[in-house]
Amino acid sequence: MRTITRDKSNGYEAAAKGFMSARNPRVGASTVRQWSQSLPPGSSILDVGCGHGVPVSQVLTEEGFSVYGVDASAALIGEFRKRFPGAHAECSAVEDSEFFRRTFDGVVAVGLMFLLPPDVQLAAIGKIARALTPSGKFLFTSPKEAVTWPDALTRHPSVSLGAESYRQILRAEGLILVGEQSDEGDNHYYLVSKP
Repeated sequence: MRTITRDKSNGYEAAAKGFMSARNPRVGASTVRQWSQSLPPGSSILDVGCGHGVPVSQVLTEEGFSVYGVDASAALIGEFRKRFPGAHAECSAVEDSEFFRRTFDGVVAVGLMFLLPPDVQLAAIGKIARALTPSGKFLFTSPKEAVTWPDALTRHPSVSLGAESYRQILRAEGLILVGEQSDEGDNHYYLVSKP
């Protein structure tokens, strides 16, 4: 009997070149920059699902933060390393990563959460909660509505658990949803704080 293993890059290893050429470097940049202003200068920030680093890690690096990137696609993390030689990088799925065995002042997961199966989303939020320092901030994207759709690039299923479910999951992990907003690309952001 053959065991089927899940592609932990959720199709993005095969689609890496297409993703890099299609990703608009302006969409979300101002939202991430604004969010980062809530963190002390020089803070350590973990970019989960960092891809090739544009625009999220690029903005954070420009703002003087110490950036750590994790992505399950070897091709994308390779490009991340080329762009940000001073950043720490790990090729790993969020559920397998040890997050560099440290804590962070901030964690971002832009364009990742909804790519994960629901059980992995729950596990990821728990891991992120534990990786945040007290008063740490977490920013992630997922549609406000509970919805399932095929990813535009990979055609793999994407699943948003919806704002109310995310609020409950965050609360159960000791995190507080402090705000929501959208960017110029209609991406929905959840702004989270750890007491």
